[in-house]
Amino acid sequence: MQFDAVRVDGEEGRRLADRIEVLTGGDPGPVVIEANGRRGVYFLVPPGLTAHRSWPRGVTRFNAGANHVSYVPVPALTGRTWPLAWRFPPAGPDRFVHTLLLRSAVTELFADPYAYADTTARDQ
Repeated sequence: MQFDAVRVDGEEGRRLADRIEVLTGGDPGPVVIEANGRRGVYFLVPPGLTAHRSWPRGVTRFNAGANHVSYVPVPALTGRTWPLAWRFPPAGPDRFVHTLLLRSAVTELFADPYAYADTTARDQ
């Protein structure tokens, strides 16, 4: 299976995954979470759709091209694979996170540091 990936680290990545879940009615496409280190959240998108788009600061793109290959950690579909887990497992071989929806949501997230946070955090 080939894909590109977009990684957003830490709590921002988890808030983004929550937002994408809401925007897609609970079926955002495959998303991998990392439990240690930078606590990355990897959004798997169709191959070839991250390289020629601008993404906000705070986003790491993983893709392949001429003389360039990226490696993305992916957990097994079943069993324990700590520190990796599926936040949203793949629903089919051609089912990915919608790239433009993800780009729009991540742009909004990094434009407003309180985006997608609960209102109690914003009011404090």
